[in-house]
Amino acid sequence: MSSVAAQSTIWAVIVGMAVVNFALRFAPIAVFSRIELHPRFLRWLEYVPISVMGALVATEVLRPGSHWQPPLTNPGLYAAVLTAIVFRYSRSFLGATVAGMVSFVLLRAIIF
Repeated sequence: MSSVAAQSTIWAVIVGMAVVNFALRFAPIAVFSRIELHPRFLRWLEYVPISVMGALVATEVLRPGSHWQPPLTNPGLYAAVLTAIVFRYSRSFLGATVAGMVSFVLLRAIIF
């Protein structure tokens, strides 16, 4: 296969994936924007983003690089706990993120 054909194939795949991705995301939004949803369902939907974020963060903290690391030797776990404490008292996402990053780097450099 020539490089021009390979580039054309790559661009066709990228455009095709973009169209399918847009269609799959747009269809539910178009349908649900036209109907009135029950307040309990709307309240339930408020918890979806934090649940997904919690699952992603927990997986990465407990299994960094897809390898299990014992909790006592896991600097990411200590940094995550410190980040949660900072966020709890400051309510600053940026401050908690910076505190977590700094604590992770310091823990890796000094202790682990």
